[in-house]
Amino acid sequence: MTTAILEVQGKTDRIQDSTPAHDYVTRTRPTRTMAERKPPGRGWESWIDRQIRKATERGEFEDLPGAGKPIPDLDKPFDEMWWVKGKLRSEGLTYLPPSLALRKEAHDALEAAVQAKSEADVRQIIENINEQIREANRKGVAGPPIMLRPFDVERIIEEWRKQHSQ
Repeated sequence: MTTAILEVQGKTDRIQDSTPAHDYVTRTRPTRTMAERKPPGRGWESWIDRQIRKATERGEFEDLPGAGKPIPDLDKPFDEMWWVKGKLRSEGLTYLPPSLALRKEAHDALEAAVQAKSEADVRQIIENINEQIREANRKGVAGPPIMLRPFDVERIIEEWRKQHSQ
């Protein structure tokens, strides 16, 4: 058995370790400021109140984020995923199940095809989304039913020609 003496913030601890001495690596605790321990014989409430009062006097509660603002979503019903939704909102991200994301991509692809500069671009856009639709229909994806079938490339190109000939 190995015995080590550690000194952290002026306090000495004796640690016994059952590992052989040649495997022993000196362990130290990270240096950090810890709240003082509750003195024996003193009630929790008075000790906590004293800690809060001292922190307030030191100004540790000034300029906290959200100070003076209402607690967000306090009036909304409880949601188990509140923190995930808050994180996504704060990062400017969205999440759609794969099937809904594919529907949105298909809609966006049709809009992009209408705005395309050439027939080759239209064909490329529609063929790319058609491949994704075929893959999703073949393998299946999570979420609501896809309810999409590949687009008729020639029909979409014909519509593009009509719009761009005017």
